[in-house]
Amino acid sequence: MSDSIIGRLLRATATVASVSLLFVGSANAEIPNELYEALGVDKYEASPKELYEAVTERYYDPAQGHGEGKYAEYWEPIPFSQYMDPYTYYKPPSSPAKVATREECVECHEDETRGWVHAWKKSVHANLDEIRNLPKDDSRYYKKRLIKEVEDNLRSLGKLGEDEELKEVACIDCHVGIGAEKGHHKEDLRIPDAATCGACHLKEFAERESERDTLTWPTTDVKGNKIDPVWPPGRPSHALDYQANVELATWAAMEDREVAEGCTMCHINQNRCDTCHTRHQFSTVEARKPDACGYCHNGADHNEYENYLFSKHGAIYLMLGDEWDWEMPLRDAIGRNGQTAPTCAFCHFEYKGRFGHNVVRKVRWAFNPQEKIANNLEHEWYEDRKDAWVETCNNCHSPTFAEAYLEFIDNGIISGLKKQIEAKHIIEGLYEDGLLPGQKTNRPAPPKPEHDAPGEFFQLFIAKDNNPTAVELQYAKMWEQDLLKHYKALAHANPGFWTYTEGWGPLLERYTNIQDANTQLREFAKLKTKVAMMEGDIKAAGILDLDNQVERAVVGGLGGGMVLAGVGLVAWRRKQQSEG
Repeated sequence: MSDSIIGRLLRATATVASVSLLFVGSANAEIPNELYEALGVDKYEASPKELYEAVTERYYDPAQGHGEGKYAEYWEPIPFSQYMDPYTYYKPPSSPAKVATREECVECHEDETRGWVHAWKKSVHANLDEIRNLPKDDSRYYKKRLIKEVEDNLRSLGKLGEDEELKEVACIDCHVGIGAEKGHHKEDLRIPDAATCGACHLKEFAERESERDTLTWPTTDVKGNKIDPVWPPGRPSHALDYQANVELATWAAMEDREVAEGCTMCHINQNRCDTCHTRHQFSTVEARKPDACGYCHNGADHNEYENYLFSKHGAIYLMLGDEWDWEMPLRDAIGRNGQTAPTCAFCHFEYKGRFGHNVVRKVRWAFNPQEKIANNLEHEWYEDRKDAWVETCNNCHSPTFAEAYLEFIDNGIISGLKKQIEAKHIIEGLYEDGLLPGQKTNRPAPPKPEHDAPGEFFQLFIAKDNNPTAVELQYAKMWEQDLLKHYKALAHANPGFWTYTEGWGPLLERYTNIQDANTQLREFAKLKTKVAMMEGDIKAAGILDLDNQVERAVVGGLGGGMVLAGVGLVAWRRKQQSEG
């Protein structure tokens, strides 16, 4: 019996060892298994070419999120849209209508757009030999391995000979084709998208694309009952952020297209890599700093950057960040680099000790707190992700501290969520009872494909007549801005932003305004009914129409009580006159 067990253990060990050997030096080991399973690609046997083709086929599939989306009939692209989705909309300039060689691209653009060339000359792309010649004690030494990975990928794709070494990555490689020696400016020029970068940087591309496969929300509650997932598969994520943008009814319905494209300027990580790795230097140093994330993660409903900077973590970054070596790989940031505080990249790129371009594997509350999440936090899906966060925090904090703080975050969010849900019921009740100002006389529906509803997201971006009303706008800001700031400050350890300046303080202010408006509108409706009864003629109550100055005065809180008293007096006098 014991021999049999030992034999099985030895065989199992041999199997594990042989599988491990397959991944010695392989970039594929870092790519989540979920991607291979979703694409039907053998993780252990697939060549870089086979993996790239499978990832790219899905990437360009409109049915899986690429391109203009399901609401395309409702909006028109503007000239700037070609830079947001270059694969779909980009058209090369009509001049100069010439064929340029690899060298001519650089020569010409040194005069025409010298900033591009200046940045490229500082890049690794333009200085591959400098990396190859680095000594082992240089913090960039690891990039020699990355160049080899790129060369292996290109050989697999047939873009590089078996013994050929990559000499450089120039304009023409990205803007015409890898290894091209010349290209027609008018016919061949392209703006690189994520798949273009992925041909060389396959591991990073596949990791990013794996966000689609590793963020699949639970379809059951903690008791096993079926529930609707909180978000569609793979969202919210960088991998599908353009789809999330163009398939948002509010975005498609917006008639002010330049304003709408302001949203798109951050929702292009799906299409492009240069929101983090700014062209044409594509610096990893730049991308690793919180300021790179802050370009998008700031402002009304996603102020992670501000919260980080005002946290103790951010304060240390601001005070000591200049002393850290930003060339050091993330895995060595805290340790070899002596970094004494985490950055956005360190916490969000890490998952169980490994670092990669999938930043959603620990997502729990996602973009915004929801009741469905709060009610299901004991589900193993959420618990596993919480445990992964504890491991991350454990780089600098004890597990006990990390667990206590994560519980602190959850309960703090739920406190805000309770207030928001209470306000939601008030707004929905006013809408259902037809008591919102102008609701029955001056409330146009929003443009299609959006539909009308009280206190909705679209009301932050689309306004016409009495849609939205002031009280609805209060609620929309409460759930879409204040609650989110409250959550994101808690999650980034910034006390001032979840208690006073942002978050809880403004959230309660709007809660108070909504309660006041609810009371005033309902009392006004009661008085209107009483006045109509006193006159004995419902039609006579037209003097109290919700659209006239009386109502607006009441809703605005400008002496509502005096107005109501005056209206009552007018009605009483009319009644006295009618009785003779």
